Amino acid sequence: MPASPTPDAESGAITKTVPGAVGDTVSRLTALVDARGMTVFAVIDHSGEAQRVGLGLRDTKLVIFGSPTAGTPVMQASPLAALDLPLKVLVWDDDGQTRVSFIRPEVLAARHHLSDELASRLAGIGPLTDALSD
Repeated sequence: MPASPTPDAESGAITKTVPGAVGDTVSRLTALVDARGMTVFAVIDHSGEAQRVGLGLRDTKLVIFGSPTAGTPVMQASPLAALDLPLKVLVWDDDGQTRVSFIRPEVLAARHHLSDELASRLAGIGPLTDALSD
């Protein structure tokens, strides 16, 4: 059963609670991205970098991924979409619960004035994050 999303109207983000630790969730997410034929461009370990310089931060990692086949037409139509692409999922610890957050595809589509066809290229992030609860 998919996690119940919590929308944040101000930021345009959706947050879902998923089972497992942050590191395990990142591993599952990157495996799902790979299995769906997309590319993981980077995993940014915000908390690890904070720790490296002597600062504390809850376990927080950003997974950056996408598909040049899907994203390139979006950026061709709206060059500033490159500020939001590739797609990103934040995986973070919220007092012992693992959360995943991302900007809603319809927010990105509206921000960049995308046609329905181009907007549909961003829509897979919802089902992808839902799969983390399976």
